[in-house]
Amino acid sequence: MKSYLENFKLKNKVSYVMGGNGLIGTEVSKALSTAGSKIIILDIDNQKGIALANELKNNNYIANFELFDCADLERMDKNFLQLINKYGNPDIYINCSYPRTEDWARSSFQDISLNSFRTNVDIHMNSYSWLAKLFADKMIENDEGGSIVQFGSTYGVLGQDLTVYEGTDMKENMAYAAIKGGITNLTRLMASYYGKYNIRINTICPGGISGHVAGKSATQNPIFKKKYCNKTPLKRMGTPNEIASVVLFLSSPASSYITGETVMVDGGWNSI
Repeated sequence: MKSYLENFKLKNKVSYVMGGNGLIGTEVSKALSTAGSKIIILDIDNQKGIALANELKNNNYIANFELFDCADLERMDKNFLQLINKYGNPDIYINCSYPRTEDWARSSFQDISLNSFRTNVDIHMNSYSWLAKLFADKMIENDEGGSIVQFGSTYGVLGQDLTVYEGTDMKENMAYAAIKGGITNLTRLMASYYGKYNIRINTICPGGISGHVAGKSATQNPIFKKKYCNKTPLKRMGTPNEIASVVLFLSSPASSYITGETVMVDGGWNSI
């Protein structure tokens, strides 16, 4: 009898991981590598990306790093084609990037400017959307389907609970809600359109991740962290490897009948 664990293996698959050496992206790259996939790590941190690729190679995994700025929309198509010509058509595409402007922290309703809002929507939501289309179109050429996993957020589905910010200098983020909500719903439309090509597209919506602040590794405000954990049924924040495990599931044949879904990985936050 065939082992169900075989369904999680990705041998001979080509995976592109955008934001692949970030806090979550690093664990995603490792998870897909250990399942047997060839990994192309895409990020803007050249030094860290090369180090991660070398670490994976030293453990006998197939990994490469390429400098790729997903916020560079003007050269997006050109840079994408160069990437595909070098490494081949994708079987799996994961986008856990977090492009944002320097004034990202000033995105509350009171502080945000129209220019900042438009720029962040462009470099984040629009880059996610256009890259997903580019990768999906290349997957069609494989004639074997593929899997795309986008990163949304609980706050792309739910309104932000402002009580967890009380006693801190943290505020709501208008741009974040619009961006993540847009990514999540585009996934549904893409699943509807690309399903006939056996291409699956799903969105992972993480809740609070320990050590994860605005897309980077940072120390979280202890007041916020305590309030957040108290409101979560599991009474803690998530970890990057817990997110990576779900990415592996959605990337593998184990989830072959799942598409267009919004997978909440939030310790039960959205259930109450």
